[in-house]
Amino acid sequence: MDFLGILSQTAWWILAPETIAYALATVGLAVHFGFGGLLNFGQAGFMLLGGYGYAISILSLHWPWWAGILVGIGASVIFAVILGIPTLRLRADYLAIATIALAEALRLVVQSTLLDSVTNSADGLGGYHESFRASNPFPQGTYGFGPWTYNETELWIRVFGLILLGLAIWGVWALMRSPWGRVLKGIREDEDAVRALGKNVFAYKMQSLIIGGVLGTLGGVVLVLPSAVVPQVYLPSLTFFLWTILLLGGAATIWGPALGTVIFWLVYSFLGLFLPGMVNAGWIHGVTPSQVGIIRFVLVGVALMLIVIYRPQGILGDKRELSFNARK
Repeated sequence: MDFLGILSQTAWWILAPETIAYALATVGLAVHFGFGGLLNFGQAGFMLLGGYGYAISILSLHWPWWAGILVGIGASVIFAVILGIPTLRLRADYLAIATIALAEALRLVVQSTLLDSVTNSADGLGGYHESFRASNPFPQGTYGFGPWTYNETELWIRVFGLILLGLAIWGVWALMRSPWGRVLKGIREDEDAVRALGKNVFAYKMQSLIIGGVLGTLGGVVLVLPSAVVPQVYLPSLTFFLWTILLLGGAATIWGPALGTVIFWLVYSFLGLFLPGMVNAGWIHGVTPSQVGIIRFVLVGVALMLIVIYRPQGILGDKRELSFNARK
């Protein structure tokens, strides 16, 4: 078994566009749940709006790439308002049900043949990269070393994604240190007490839903920059992966989403390479490499259960802050 090759391919994921995109979306989920106490199980829907809003604006409206990002953000704000008005005054579990249902409905709509002329239905969209790549400040060439060797386009995607991620982390850090953030965390702990102090709890929840959704939308944009927009990417499993990352790094932390994302993708990609390698090396019998690869999904689920039970506050979390307590 080529252990060096496996480790090299695993290390590549540290700066992969998917890793950066998941980190951005998880920062948004931290605003929702970690700091606001909102059980959003539809973050994949916000990412879908980012990807499709970006691609459709360029392909159908012939707008520049930065305008496509603004369209995705606008669509996510509208989606958050539509989602929040009927649910934010109800119990948290109603929001969870509504978000996962609407995100899945949104995915089914974009892959429907009724919108084939705009979304290309199940085949997705491609060929929208020209304007973004034309803005690349890096000259043609090869950059980096080892598994982190990129051409000018690959480097530009990663730099752009990291800039967005850095701004997102800084923005959330600043918000949570502000009076607005303190009120939001108060709502998370006891919204009745905050309401008794004269604060508009519904408005704060709506603002939290919009801000976290916009960050998810930016993650969706970064996710589609390297290749294409494919509706099957936005399955509910995407949101569940984001929740695993959030709980791993720490729900009520600033840096937890970024750390959790890196750890998640390193473990996930390592298992995806190591387990089939064990089959090819004859260490595991009776299954094919593709079949044994499914085991990593089982291991992710087991890891999530162990985190919730034994480390509910996550790696960087503080027990004085919010913890996801499965014993209740």
